[in-house]
Amino acid sequence: MRTKKQNERKELDLASLVYGKVPPQARDLEEVVLGAIMLEKGAFDTVSEILKPHCFYTEANQMIYAAMLSLQQKSQPIDILTVVEELKLRGELEMVGGPFYITRLTNSVVSAANIEAHSRIILQKYIKRETIRIGGEMVNDGFEDTLDAFDLLDEAENKLFEITNNRLRKEFSSIDTVLVKTVQRMEHLRSNTEDLSGVPSGYLSLDRITNGWQPSDLIILAARPAVGKTAFALNLARNAAMAYKKTPVAFFSLEMSDTQLVQRILSAESEIWLEKISRGRMEDNEHAKLYAKGVTRLAQAPIFIDDTPALNVFELRAKARRLKNKHSIGMIIIDYLQLMSGSGQKGQNREQEISTISRNLKTLAKELMIPIIALSQLSRAVENRQEKQPQLSDLRESGAIEQDADMVMFLYRPEYYDIKSDAQGESTKGLTEVKIAKNRHGALDTVQFKALLHIQKFVEWDGPLPASDQSTQQGGGWRPVQSGSGNEEYNF
Repeated sequence: MRTKKQNERKELDLASLVYGKVPPQARDLEEVVLGAIMLEKGAFDTVSEILKPHCFYTEANQMIYAAMLSLQQKSQPIDILTVVEELKLRGELEMVGGPFYITRLTNSVVSAANIEAHSRIILQKYIKRETIRIGGEMVNDGFEDTLDAFDLLDEAENKLFEITNNRLRKEFSSIDTVLVKTVQRMEHLRSNTEDLSGVPSGYLSLDRITNGWQPSDLIILAARPAVGKTAFALNLARNAAMAYKKTPVAFFSLEMSDTQLVQRILSAESEIWLEKISRGRMEDNEHAKLYAKGVTRLAQAPIFIDDTPALNVFELRAKARRLKNKHSIGMIIIDYLQLMSGSGQKGQNREQEISTISRNLKTLAKELMIPIIALSQLSRAVENRQEKQPQLSDLRESGAIEQDADMVMFLYRPEYYDIKSDAQGESTKGLTEVKIAKNRHGALDTVQFKALLHIQKFVEWDGPLPASDQSTQQGGGWRPVQSGSGNEEYNF
């Protein structure tokens, strides 16, 4: 049975036959680098930041470097004798050419002064070989009629991204360099007449706390089912994309179709009931209003919708990178996190999978330097408490979500639990609270909104809805249905 390394070697040899060329390599530099590590104390620390064993072309050099890595992990010195002994223990000494080859590696070393430059050349050769390998696989897969063309593109992009992500690591930055960037940003913010440093939410009360959605932040918007997460997220997308700066927004929906989402945005923009739009039962004046205030304005909004079901985190990353390169998106919204799939690794439970997803979303936000808002479900624990306000411990399936997020916001609507008035006896009709339970960059607070869910719109709170408001009656865009617990839930 062939190993993965043997298969890769066969593919490389096949590539050399097909293209009539020898795969990119630098055997002489590989030998110089290995020899310098055994002669110069501390040289391995420099090389290990750049190279992994499979970056070497010859199998013998891969084994020797792996033995050095094993010694380093054991906190043992790396020299000719220790490397020979380690290879003996691994049963690989004769396979690499015996003690003679190990000794010969050190004879060609003049100085270790340029070991970092040599290591980077070896890395470049490895990247070229990997590119050839992936290209060969794409050629073979391209002739397969059973494979989808778009799946091939996603797979190829994921493989190429894996090379850059795993091999081209960012180096350390000295504090004086970081200070220059920090001071420049401070001066820019000081001279900027605008109040916000991030993507605006469109709500003054919320922007006062967040200062806008900040680049590289992962923001979690969580609530129980049917509270209004999607409606609120669509309001955030619409406000960002249709503000005067028109920030391009990518909306990944794993639950609803793109048509359903656009209907909701049209309802909010034109203020025509969602039910009338979805059923096509509009009056003539409403139809004209839909086009004048909805379709015409929304057609100019830079909103990009992807409704791929069961999207995994690697597919999302590939699509997000393309959108960033092609359309310069400034924010990503994901609806919702628990519907995503992770790495597909065997043996992972759902909690570990969600942890992988949240960690990758934070990494993606940092890589693209844009905010990512991920919607999340809350566990049923909140239903069993007398106090229904959500808590961080209610985040469903993983505590890693709380750990990875820069900000966690909860959506809470008293009407959802049939709470008709607050502690002061004031009506809670239409009241929706956005509770900021975690904020790495600012204060924790609660912002009140009025939910006009018949038109899928949230506005700043200015008092309860009238008792006779039609939006709560049968036939509106949202209406009460009986749940198993006897509480009212809402369809929207």
